[in-house]
Amino acid sequence: MVVAIAQKNVRVEGLVQSFGRQTVLDGIDLEIGRGVFGLLGPNGAGKTTLLRTLATIVGPKRGTVRLLGLNPAQAGERREIRRQLGYLPQQLGYYPNFTVFEFVEYFALLKEMPAADVRPAVVRAIERVGLADRARSKLKTLSGGMLRRVGIAQAIVNDPALLLLDEPTAGLDPEQRVNFRALLREIGERSSVIVSTHLIEDVAAACSEIALLDAGRVVFNGTPDELTLLGEGGAGDSPLERGYTRVLAGARA
Repeated sequence: MVVAIAQKNVRVEGLVQSFGRQTVLDGIDLEIGRGVFGLLGPNGAGKTTLLRTLATIVGPKRGTVRLLGLNPAQAGERREIRRQLGYLPQQLGYYPNFTVFEFVEYFALLKEMPAADVRPAVVRAIERVGLADRARSKLKTLSGGMLRRVGIAQAIVNDPALLLLDEPTAGLDPEQRVNFRALLREIGERSSVIVSTHLIEDVAAACSEIALLDAGRVVFNGTPDELTLLGEGGAGDSPLERGYTRVLAGARA
């Protein structure tokens, strides 16, 4: 079954997530189409919980979620979503004795890619993150930045229609971050890419739309330019940072 990319690959209405007595997401409404979408917000704002929900790891307590036109609450549709999903969590577990190739191949198999497509897809994914020369290296021999790039490779190996990345540039050096932004823009031409990050410059360079979360609520949803225009009187070293801090201050007032 092949799912055509819908105009809005992500539709979230009234999403509530809570753990015990703590409400983490409180009535989230979002619609996300093709392109690179940035999630901003302070620690504890709910960004990781939102990505985990969109990755079908946890179901919503209340509200509705539709991904690629499918309902993740239905087992069959959830399985189809996962075939077309790429996800990089903040902390990606790995087997230290796996090679880079074996690790990315393992995720390709988990995503039920056709057997004939797996090897060329793994090779391409590793090349796209600049690790072709380390494909046969064991993961335990890699630096933190290299491991992060391996994580990105497993997320993109199936050319996902929906790509979710939680702090993907952590540990990457400036050159690697520039290359990564270019990769995001390329993928965003045909897919929906959602990136959670604390790095404002990454959002400014790669994202066409952003949402700013605070205390589990969306306090801004628009373009980077629109957020910049709200920055008068805000703190920060760039116009976008000033918009970010100004909106947060207004939301908390």
